[in-house]
Amino acid sequence: MTIAASATTLAWRRERETRRATERFAAAAFESLLFAIDANDADTGRHVRRVASGSLVLARAAGLGAAARRDVERVALFHDIGKISAALFDIVHDGGYGLSKADREAIASHPRRGAEVLSPLAPFHPQLPEGVLSHHERWDGSGYPRGLVGREIPLAARIVSIVDSYDAIIHTRRYKAGRSRVAAVRAIRLGRGSQFDPWLTDIFLSPAVQRRLRRAEREIGERADSGRRHIRAEPYAPDIMFRWREPGPVGRMERARRPRLATRSASLPA
Repeated sequence: MTIAASATTLAWRRERETRRATERFAAAAFESLLFAIDANDADTGRHVRRVASGSLVLARAAGLGAAARRDVERVALFHDIGKISAALFDIVHDGGYGLSKADREAIASHPRRGAEVLSPLAPFHPQLPEGVLSHHERWDGSGYPRGLVGREIPLAARIVSIVDSYDAIIHTRRYKAGRSRVAAVRAIRLGRGSQFDPWLTDIFLSPAVQRRLRRAEREIGERADSGRRHIRAEPYAPDIMFRWREPGPVGRMERARRPRLATRSASLPA
C-alpha cells in the first residue's frame, strides 16, 4: 500500500469514528430528552410514545423508506417537548377541565418552544426542529405558528398531526375528557383537506391501517402496564428508534415487507 493510500485509509477511519461518536452523542441527547418528558409529565410521556407508534404505522403504510420513517418517529417522540417549558408547567399540570383563552394561547407556543429546545440537534437531524415546529400547521393554511399551506408543511409533521389529533381525542387529559374512537375517526374524516393532508387521511382511515393502529396501541399499553423499558444493545447506538419500545408487533411490522396499501410510493408527495 502506498503512503497516499495509507493516509486516505487513516483519514476515512478517523472520519468514521468521528461520525459514530457524533451519532452516540445525538442518541444520548434524545434519551435524556425523553427522560425529561417522562419526568415532567407522565401523561405526555405516554402520549408521545403512542403517537410515535401510530405515526410509524401510518408512515409505513404511506410507503416511506426506513430513513424517512426514523425522521417521522423522532418528530412524533418530541413533538410536545415544548410543553415541558416552565411557562407552561402549571397549565399542563393544574389546568383542570377546560382552558382559558390565555391558557390556549400559551399552549399554542409549544411548537416554537420545542423547536428551540431541539435546535442544537439540527446539524445531526435537520428535519427534527422543523417537523416539531410544524406539527400544528393545517393543510388549508389556518394552522400555527407560520400558516403553512399544503405541501409546504413537512411530510413528517403532516403524518404526526393526524396521529396526534386522533390520540388526543380518544384519551383523557387533565383539561379534557376522552371520546370514543368512532368520534375520533369522524373528526379526522371531517378534517380531510382542511386540517389534514387528504392523501394521508385516506390511508389513515383505511381498515388495514386502523387495525394496525389498534394493535400498536395495545402493545404500547401493555408495555406501560408492565413497566418494562427496552434498550437494544447497538455497537454504535446510532439512533433512538429502538430505545423506547419492545420487540413486538410494531417492530415486526418494521421488518416486514412493504404492505400492498403503499401503492403510490413511487410518486410519494413531498
